[in-house]
Parts: sequence; C-alpha cells; structure tokens
Amino acid sequence: MAVEWRTATVKQLVDEGVLERPMDGNHGEIHPKTSDFVDRGIPFIMASDLANGRVDTKNCTFIDEQQARSLRKGFALRGDVLISHKATMGRTAIVGELDVPFLILTPQVTYYRVKDSKRLSNRYLKLYFDSHDFQSLFETWGQKGSTRAYLGITAQLELPILLPPMEEQGAIAHILGTLDDKIQLNQQMNETLEAMVRVLFKSWFVDFAPVRTKAEGRDPELPQHLAELFPDSFEQSALGEIPKGWQHTPVYDIATYVNGAAYATFQPKSDRKGLPIIKIAELKAGVTSQTRFSNVDMPEKFRIGTGDILFSWSGNPDTSIDTFVWPHGPAWLNQHIFRVLPRGPNEGPFILSTLKFLKPIFAEIARNKQTTGLGHVTVDDLKRLLVARPDDRLIQAWNQIAGPLFDRGFRNLLENRDLEALRDTLLPKLISGELRIENAERFIGGGN
Repeated sequence: MAVEWRTATVKQLVDEGVLERPMDGNHGEIHPKTSDFVDRGIPFIMASDLANGRVDTKNCTFIDEQQARSLRKGFALRGDVLISHKATMGRTAIVGELDVPFLILTPQVTYYRVKDSKRLSNRYLKLYFDSHDFQSLFETWGQKGSTRAYLGITAQLELPILLPPMEEQGAIAHILGTLDDKIQLNQQMNETLEAMVRVLFKSWFVDFAPVRTKAEGRDPELPQHLAELFPDSFEQSALGEIPKGWQHTPVYDIATYVNGAAYATFQPKSDRKGLPIIKIAELKAGVTSQTRFSNVDMPEKFRIGTGDILFSWSGNPDTSIDTFVWPHGPAWLNQHIFRVLPRGPNEGPFILSTLKFLKPIFAEIARNKQTTGLGHVTVDDLKRLLVARPDDRLIQAWNQIAGPLFDRGFRNLLENRDLEALRDTLLPKLISGELRIENAERFIGGGN
C-alpha cells in the first residue's frame, strides 16, 4: 500500500463531511406505477439505465415533474455517483449534464454525493466503485441473508473506501477518465451513424421517396445507377401500397433466427473458465465481473462470435428489446436472444438496418404482452410483421451504402473493447497503489 493512502468507511466520510449520506429511491407505498409513466418528464432511473458509465436519460422511463416532486427521496443531481444495489448489483455511472432539474432513482439505485471536492473526487469514487475488489465485496455483501441480491443503505455505510491523496485521486481520474471519454466519444459517433442509416432507410424502404418522386415525374436526385433501381409506380399488397415489383415479406423470412439455450443448461459458474454466457446485460455492458461462464460442451449453434447480429426479444420493452452487433469474442448465447443469420450473401447490412428500424414496433409488440415488467416478441410476431422487400440489386446497392457506416461503427465498438480492456487492466493497479501515476502514463504510451 502506498504511503499516505487511507481507508475510511462511507459512514466515516459522511461524519467527516466528505460525503452526504447516500440515498436510494425507496419510495414505499407512493412508488410510481407503470400507469404513471409518461412519454417525457423526469427520468425515472433503474439499474438497466446505468450503462458504460453513463445514465441513459433518453431511453429510460419518465414520470411527470409534479409527481416526481411529491416523492420524498432519491433525487439525483449532476455529478452524483450512482450505483445499483438491488438484483443487478454494482452498475455505476456519474450523472452528467441534465436538461431537467433532477433525476428520480428507483429502489434499485443509490446516489453518492460528494460534499467536499477538495478531499474526494467524484470521478475517482466512481472508478473505485468499478474496481474488481470493490465489486467483489459489494456483491458478496449483497448475497448475505436474502434470496435476492440486495445491499441497503445501512449496510452500504460500512463499505470501505480507499483514499489516495487528492493529487493522486485527480491523476487516476484523469488517466482513466481519458480512456472513458474516448469510449463515450465512440459511442456518440455510433449513435450519429445509426441515425444517418435510419433516416435513409426510412426514405427508401418505408416512405418509398425515390419511387414516389419518379411516379410524379420528378428527379429523385440520386446518382443515375441508383435511380434506375427504383420503379416508378406502385401496386397493392397485403402491406398496402408498395413499389411495383417489390414483395411484402414477413420479418421472419428475411433471416434465420436461432434462439439461445436455457441459462441453467450452461451450468453457469463464476470461475471464468470456458466461455462467457451472454444475456441481455452483456449485450449492453459487455462481459463484466457479474458475467457467468460455462465450459459445458453445448451444441455449436449456441456459440456466437465477433460480428454476429443478435436480437434480444424478451425483457423491458423500452430498454431491452433491441438489435446488436456482438463486438467481443466467442461466447455462449442465452435464451431470450436470437442469433440472426442472413439468408443471402452480403445481406447483413440490410437485415441489420431493418431490425434496428423496427425497434419501436418491436417495443410496442412487447409492451402489449407485458407481464410483471417483461414483454416478448415471439416467432409468431415476426411471421405476422410484414416489410417491403426490394429486389436483390437494390439490396446490394443499399449494402454498399450502409455497410461502410456499420463497419465504421463496428470498428468503434472494437476500439472501445480494447480501451475498456486497457482501463480494466490499469484500474486495479492504480486503485491499489501498485502502479504509480508516472508508470501508468508510460504504460498508456506503450513505454512499459
């Protein structure tokens, strides 16, 4: 242990005026109900909204501000460090810039608010919470005395916090925060790329804008080789009016869907031997300390690899139903997730574009069958849901446009995977004092 480092409990830091007393969103009998949720308002933050160190305030659920202000606790502010402490243990995030006065936490999430920033850095605290030793302790304490993982505020007050001198806290936060900033920048770039693909996909394959323009005798303002691929008239179909020569096709028929295996069949273990088992949590946050592994000899159809398209079809309709490209290595696929296999060569970008565009529709389908918070999109739903499929030449043209954008996004995912691995290597060494700041800087620069 480095000189001048000390360990204090959360309660000691509260008593010393370094931290406010941590608080969760246990709202008791006035907890908002599903029927209270609104399209926009105050974000109502649950564990699943903490991902990649950020709070997702766009895809979360909301309650109106009047109801939020009627609650008594769980008001998180910019700069607060959040950690999930119920069922899903140990997810962390720092509350960033807000366009609302505050966030409301659910009973799953606790906020830690630094009162004296000259003695404790909130970014350091978040990184300390992310360290393997702390995560292991947090999970172990959470397993005591309950069938469901839970660590209440009283128990959290006894958690140990390792405190380097303030200068080292700042340096650790700077080094690891730089990696996190780059990771977030890549994530934002991918959001922009997806938005670009979505707008063009809607124009071509939902609004049929080039066809409509040609039907009106106007120039579709596309390069000649692309304009020639679109017909200039429509015809009726089971989907309604679609471009002449196109087909109405069930979503189920544009690809092959392979469901994952039941979780218990993997005989999950925490010893990290074998391959990681990929659940919806891993689709969002990657392989973490909470991921379970399996070395059971399972059928090959349940093995996934880098670049596979995965469709999560069960869970919270607003936060879990989605389509992903797997950026990590070999793994086992858990049930409730389809591995999506293109039926034709080079059709991946068209299939990925279609499934991503349909996300709101999938969410609505799942919401209509929602029970106990979970909704599902079934094979029968995929067989009922129709899309307009153009001919193969236009699909290939689309793939030549969307493919490079998806490739760029995928490279960002791979770079983030490497950055996260570097961060995870440095984190325990810096947090423990094993690696000092000057050595860490050489490490990042390739000098070590």
